[in-house]
Amino acid sequence: MPQLVEVVAAVIARADGSYLLAQRPKGKVYAGYWEFPGGKVEPGETHFEAIVREIHEELGIEVLEAEPWLLRRHDYEHASVRLRFFRVRRWRGVPVGLDGQCFEFQVPGRETVGPMLPANGPVLKALGLPAVYAITHAGTLGAAGFLLRLESALSAGLRLVQVREGAMAPETRRNFAAAVLARCRAHGARMLVNADVELAHAIGADGVHLTATQLAKVSERPDFPLIGASAHDEVELRRALAIGCDFAVLGPVLPTPTHPDGPFLGWTRFGALARDAQLPIYALGGMSPADLPNATANSAHGIAMMRGAWL
Repeated sequence: MPQLVEVVAAVIARADGSYLLAQRPKGKVYAGYWEFPGGKVEPGETHFEAIVREIHEELGIEVLEAEPWLLRRHDYEHASVRLRFFRVRRWRGVPVGLDGQCFEFQVPGRETVGPMLPANGPVLKALGLPAVYAITHAGTLGAAGFLLRLESALSAGLRLVQVREGAMAPETRRNFAAAVLARCRAHGARMLVNADVELAHAIGADGVHLTATQLAKVSERPDFPLIGASAHDEVELRRALAIGCDFAVLGPVLPTPTHPDGPFLGWTRFGALARDAQLPIYALGGMSPADLPNATANSAHGIAMMRGAWL
């Protein structure tokens, strides 16, 4: 077994959502492949110090703000690497290929360069996930009132919705889910059905969101383009990764209106779990749009909301 090499990589993102990919120069392993810029962590360096140094050495820019995001483990023929990805939101200077490498900004899901370094496949898919994951709340708002709020949220940019109305009668829930899906499709958003694999297939949903109970029982990934899962601890997060989930929601992070005195993780524990989860994590429980910066600072991909999404 090759020695495990600690590596950092940067997702350098512009305001329009595009991100930078660099081509590995001649003379390096996988020369000509495209990757996120970065490199090995030197002895005595923190991961943040390493990403600042590597990006300055490779591209000549100064990293001003970077958040730990995904952790990935990949075994190459020549080495096993553990990659810590950072999202770089602010930097100073103009990128220059100081190693003679080409680089380009790419749009998530519409990449035009290749081939990609093998370890980057899950990361590229994760970049297509939005920062907000909204969960339906028709039980309180009423179906008609909720659909009006959904239309408004989609028009404002919402792109990922979960239908979770377990209290609805089956036929009512099917009709409601179909109505939500139609509105999502009209706006280019994706929709998952909570727990009900049969319903998700029947209406042509983009995927299913597995409950923690389901997660413990399934032996393989359901056959959908997009799979999410609910998790509350490290064991469930590992399970979500093992069956190939695209993301997980982790919580509750904060007290919620329905369980104000119930147990919750808090940001410190949430951050510790999210940093090592190896898949995108949404913070769930007591979230509002104002919590997004705190969530991403604690390695969350974004936030999942029910009440907070429809205010």
